[in-house]
Amino acid sequence: MPSLIKVARMKHLVDEPSEERKIHSRSVPTIGGIIIFAAILFSYSLWFPQASELSYKMDGYKKLYMEMGASYKDFKFVIATMVLLFFIGVKDDIIGFSPVKKLFGHMIVGYILVVLGGVRIHDMHGIFGLYELPVEVSIAFSFFTYVVLVNAFNLIDGVDGLAAGIGLIAATAYGIWLYWAGDVALALLAFTLAGALVGFLVFNFHPARIFMGDSGSLIIGAIISVLAMRVIDHDISRLPRWLASVPTPLFAMSVIAYPIVDTFRIFFVRMMKGKSPFAADRNHIHHRLIELGLGHRGVTAVLYLYAITIISLSLITRDILPNKGLMVLGTTALVLAVLPFAISTRTKE
Repeated sequence: MPSLIKVARMKHLVDEPSEERKIHSRSVPTIGGIIIFAAILFSYSLWFPQASELSYKMDGYKKLYMEMGASYKDFKFVIATMVLLFFIGVKDDIIGFSPVKKLFGHMIVGYILVVLGGVRIHDMHGIFGLYELPVEVSIAFSFFTYVVLVNAFNLIDGVDGLAAGIGLIAATAYGIWLYWAGDVALALLAFTLAGALVGFLVFNFHPARIFMGDSGSLIIGAIISVLAMRVIDHDISRLPRWLASVPTPLFAMSVIAYPIVDTFRIFFVRMMKGKSPFAADRNHIHHRLIELGLGHRGVTAVLYLYAITIISLSLITRDILPNKGLMVLGTTALVLAVLPFAISTRTKE
């Protein structure tokens, strides 16, 4: 990473504080996603489990064969989409990428993951009274989930250490869940992402020496979307009893609550003002916390706590019926998200 920072400065691959919405006051290299990508690719490929490891607590060769096939299928499509997203992100970080071409790239990645790879949500497990989804609905909803999560992690990348820290919390939560569920291969994907982000945070925590850029945020969002969708439809028979009682859709949503809530809130606010939902501004939650005087470290600490609180709440409310649990989680997440804006208003008055 120090070598990459040096090269980025020499070649002027930096983000200048040229726009009012930007918080940093000095030029910072923007290609940290290169190292995140390299770290994940290296570790995920090197440590991908052998057949003997995948057969942990399995009975019968047929089941072993099926789970090995599913694991290698995920491996193949995740690597392919990571490479594609990496080059889309690098091009955007260095010379820019038109929104139309970027959208086309996401459509290709979504098609590879959802249609070819079969990474999609098949069952809502009683949420909103829905259970098994029709194939067309499942594909459309899963594609929407992928697009929202990829863009959500891109949008929250506005404060030193925020996107990487939220990604670390999400990857760790999914990794622990998947490991306890007996899925070594997917747990490895989660933990390699978490490990890469730990290393990146050393250089990204305030004052940041480098930003991840789109090359990092797109990969984080894509991997988190794969993990979230796999958790929702995962076999829970090997989970501890207390964790198996948490509805998988609620747990999956609680882990990514902050980026999802902030993204939908900012889109709603922009449309209410008659603006494009994709028009950049300073109305994110992290912008408001900065205005309240918390600073970069304070903002990241508060939003890390927000993410951990919602995850913990999903475990505490595990015995509540799915829709009631969703109401509790959703209401709490929304109230906590709008609270900084209410405090700010009273302070100005």
